[in-house]
Amino acid sequence: MNPNNIAFSCHIPGRVEESPAPGLIARCAQLAMLLEVSASPKPGNVDREHNYPDTCFEHFVASSVAVYPVFELAARSREGIGTLLKSAVSESSAWQQGGNTHFGAFLLLIPLAMAAGEISRDPSHSGKAGFQLASGECESLAARAHTFVRATDCEDAIEFYRAFGHAGVRVNSVDEFDLEDPEATADLRKQNITLYDLMEIARGYDLIANEWTSGFGRCLEGAKNILEFMQARNCEAEAFTGGSVSSCSGTGINEAIVYTFLKLLSRHRDTFIQTKFDTETADYVSYRAGEILSGWEASGKTASSFASILPAVQEFDSELLEKRINPGSTADIIIAGLFITLLGGLRF
Repeated sequence: MNPNNIAFSCHIPGRVEESPAPGLIARCAQLAMLLEVSASPKPGNVDREHNYPDTCFEHFVASSVAVYPVFELAARSREGIGTLLKSAVSESSAWQQGGNTHFGAFLLLIPLAMAAGEISRDPSHSGKAGFQLASGECESLAARAHTFVRATDCEDAIEFYRAFGHAGVRVNSVDEFDLEDPEATADLRKQNITLYDLMEIARGYDLIANEWTSGFGRCLEGAKNILEFMQARNCEAEAFTGGSVSSCSGTGINEAIVYTFLKLLSRHRDTFIQTKFDTETADYVSYRAGEILSGWEASGKTASSFASILPAVQEFDSELLEKRINPGSTADIIIAGLFITLLGGLRF
């Protein structure tokens, strides 16, 4: 069940991909990661215009390409989320030296890819040349992913700890089990703690853990925002009759990602910022994102006019970059939202 009651169709009519489903699912995951890191300006985060001293745009690109085999395997799997997560972290680290680039994204994409693979094996999709989520299947995707994460076991939790140590992730330690304590895995086995149990403990202060336990509602929200922006923009482009150049230049996907990033950031406190700094800083960032969007929405909220607020977005971006405040959890949600829209047939 979608906890946020977001009813929408992620299906794009007329799109059928000539590809075996696991490969297509893996490519959608890759493209989602590549589109997210390429989008600019995306306040505070690495993108094609900005790097951090130790982590650069190219590190994210390398990581996105490296994990293809893991997502393809996830699309064929019904269990082993912890092992898949550890494999994704290992592949990512083997191809770049920028540290943790996608740990949170892997936590979202792996169960979603497993769910997509399961849907692709449904009788309604059998015998078709390719795979694409049908109308109404976005909610089913999230529900199936939730079922997979609820079914995790103690070994998944242990593999999560191993992946965490390999990736060097900045997170709040789960209260009862210190993520930096090498003895924690023994405690997990002793108490038979599952990976889902760990996420239940962390749900109050970690956005990704909350997605696991609440049914991936923010991922669906991100997908809905991206699709609505793209559909509005394309309608404006088709309706343009000025006789020369459409006011909707480019593909629109960059603006859709920037818009959705700001929208989600304004609605949901970024827990990566909260962990790295404090709650007050995270709330300030959400307030500023909402403030920037409110001016645009008050002006009529046409997708083709989104460029009018880009100077304010760029100023916000510069402020966060200077303070090294990066909304990493929001970026992970964006990736998952993009993945869902791509599975539904979004092309640009």
